[in-house]
Amino acid sequence: MFKRLVGSALLFGMAAAAPPAIAQGCADREELVARLASKYSEVRTAGGLHGAASNAQPSALVEVWSSEKTGTFTVILTNAQGISCVVAAGTDWFQQSPMPEPPGVNG
Repeated sequence: MFKRLVGSALLFGMAAAAPPAIAQGCADREELVARLASKYSEVRTAGGLHGAASNAQPSALVEVWSSEKTGTFTVILTNAQGISCVVAAGTDWFQQSPMPEPPGVNG
């Protein structure tokens, strides 16, 4: 029982002392985009509006930035105030073209 209590206290104590995750990956969009271009040679390869379905006001811009040169990619989410946050990042990026429809009868 005592070990569980001490373990829980340490875990929650470390979590409370850590900086918020959102503060680590967020910045002004222009700064973040410049960093992606200069450090990783990434360019915007895809994007869309989040929350724009059924005439609702879009709440954020979702973008995928990637580099054929470095193989890296970053997914960012930008709010209406121009603050962008890194949602995902990784390596070994590849771009896939849509598969052509096989010949035959549509129906």
